[in-house]
Amino acid sequence: MSGIVAVIDYGMGNLHSVASALEHVGADEVLVTHDAALIRQADRVVFPGVGAIRDCLAEIRRLECDQLLLDALTTQHKPVLAICVGMQALMSHSEENRGVDCLDIVPGEVRYFGNPLVGAGGQRLKVPHMGWNEVQQAGEHPLWRSIADNTRFYFVHSYYVDAVDRDLVAGRVHYGVTFDAALARDNLFAVQFHPEKSDTAGLQLLRNFLEWNGQC
Repeated sequence: MSGIVAVIDYGMGNLHSVASALEHVGADEVLVTHDAALIRQADRVVFPGVGAIRDCLAEIRRLECDQLLLDALTTQHKPVLAICVGMQALMSHSEENRGVDCLDIVPGEVRYFGNPLVGAGGQRLKVPHMGWNEVQQAGEHPLWRSIADNTRFYFVHSYYVDAVDRDLVAGRVHYGVTFDAALARDNLFAVQFHPEKSDTAGLQLLRNFLEWNGQC
C-alpha cells in the first residue's frame, strides 16, 4: 500500500537513515528530495528534522517546503509523518535560539527542558535528553498497531513539545517533566523520538505508517 514515500530534504541532517529504514520495512520507493513535483506526486510524506530550529525553518521556507507540507496535509490529504525537529517545526513557537516563530500548523509551544533539570528523586538529569524512554500511549491509533503501551523509543532533544489541544496528544513521556512525544490529527502523525533508531518498535511504527490510509 505504501507507493512512493517522499522524505522532505531541506539540507539538515542525515535523512538516509530514515529512508533506509522505510525501505527495510517494505516501502515501494523512497525519494529523499525537496523537488516540489516529486513531493506532490508521492503517496505519503515524511518530514524529519535534526539541528537548530532557526536554521531548519530558514531552509524549509527558502525551499518552500512549508507550502509543500501544507498541501500534503490539507489539499492532497496524504499520510504525513513528522519526526523530531520536524515535529517541533509544526508548532506555533519555539524557545530555542532566543525564540523562533514556527510553522503554526499545530498550535503549541516548544519549550526548553531547563537547567538544572531535576528528576522526581532530586537527581540532576542531563540535557539533551538522549537515550531510550517509555512512551505512554494516549489512545488507539493505527500507527500504534502491534506496539505495546509504554514501549521504549530512542530520543535525542533538548526541547519538548507542549500542544495547546490536548486531544491531539497520542503519546507522552516523562523526563523531569511530562511532555508530548506523539501528536495525531487527521492525516498527520508526529513523533519526538526517532523511529529509525528505535529498533523493532520503531520499525513497526514505520511499517504501520506505510499501511496507513491517513485516517484515525
